[in-house]
Order: sequence, then C-alpha cells, then structure tokens
Amino acid sequence: MPKGFHEPGDKPRRFYSSVSVAAMNGGFSVMLDGRTLRGPKGAPTVLPNEPLAELVAGEWAAQGERLELGAMHATRLANTAIEAIPDARDATAQQIADYAASDLLCYRATEPAGLVARQQQHWDPVLARAEAELSLSFIPVSGIVHQPQPAQTLEQVKALALRLDDFGLAGLAFGVPLFGSSVLSFAVQRGWFSGEAAFDLSRLDEAWQEEKWGVDAEAAERTERLRGEAAMLDRWFKALPGS
Repeated sequence: MPKGFHEPGDKPRRFYSSVSVAAMNGGFSVMLDGRTLRGPKGAPTVLPNEPLAELVAGEWAAQGERLELGAMHATRLANTAIEAIPDARDATAQQIADYAASDLLCYRATEPAGLVARQQQHWDPVLARAEAELSLSFIPVSGIVHQPQPAQTLEQVKALALRLDDFGLAGLAFGVPLFGSSVLSFAVQRGWFSGEAAFDLSRLDEAWQEEKWGVDAEAAERTERLRGEAAMLDRWFKALPGS
C-alpha cells in the first residue's frame, strides 16, 4: 500500500479509485484498481458467487476520502469466513449452541403486563416455528433466573450450524450476539423474516422503555447502527449460493 495509507490517530485514507468484481479460483474476487483485495492474514477475498462479492465490493465503492473500516461489516464477514472459520468450525458452532443455552427469547419479563403480553405475542410464534421446523425445543422462563435448556436442543443447534458452509456459518455467528439469540439468527438465515425484523424482535424491551420514557440521541444512534448491521446480514444470507 502507498505511503500515508494509514496515519496514526486517523482513519486510513482511501488508496484506490476503482472497485470491481472478477471471476477467480472458482468464485469471484473484489478488485481495487485491478488488484485483488486481501484479508488481514493475506488471503485473497474470493467469495463463492458474484452477488456476495458485489455486496463486499459495494462497501469499498461507498467509501469516501477516509475509510470507515468499522462499518464495513460484509468485508469483516468475508474475512472471517475465509481466514478464520475453516480452522474453527466446531468451536464456532459450539459458541452458537452456548448462546442458545441462554437465548434471549426464553427470558421473559414478569411485569408490566403490556410488555409480558408483547413478548408472548411476538416471541412465542418464533419458538414454535423453531420447534416445528428445526426440532429446537426451548423452555421459556419468567425473570432472570437461569433456565437450563434441553441438551438435545443445544446439540441440534450445533448440528444445524455445522451443516452450513463457511460463509453461512460466519453469518450465523455474526447474528447471534447481534440479536442475543441463536433462534433469531437462524430465523434470518432461513428467511423467516428480515434482519431488521429480527433486530426489532430482539429489542422489544428497549422499545417498550422508549415508548414510555423517550429516546436519547446516543441510544438512537447505536440502535440505527445495529439495525444497519442486521440489514447487511439479511443481504448476506440472501446472496449466499442456494438462498
């Protein structure tokens, strides 16, 4: 990279003019001024199909004079899928199963009655679908006391995660902490609803509080940033081969 690409304390300067996608190694690579984009470990950024490569390329094309690397979530996902997931598939799937052991959708408010009803209305159908279509049976609990989930359910979560290819598994793992829920991440991966809808489901409690007390600017900014990540994840899953 040219001198001055990164200046201490500053966001790195944009060091390229053109962004394109080209067929490479049985997939599609993102090209910056005709050179293959590479991840932090030096691996070429080769995606399994053109739509996924276009998603990553779009982030690079949208950059201004300074690179907003922290906001390039599809690029980060691509790097994870290419450079990290292949050697950590089992550990990644286990982390997803560990999250399922305390899935957000299983922990319900005890009051006020309106919030309790809202959680039941919106979360119960998701858990019911997870049981019907994915054989995932969860036990909801009221309050914050930990409720152990069936071992068979956690084993099934891990097995379902391991059935995904590296790019699908990377996406699933990205969604789990974003939503606080393995179930919601599977729901987006399976196309039950959009990433933004899943994000809204994940923050029923926060939305309830905002309706009562209002929203401060810092919280609103964080919410929109996370909703943007959820929207990107939705595009990621839709772009995957076979989706």
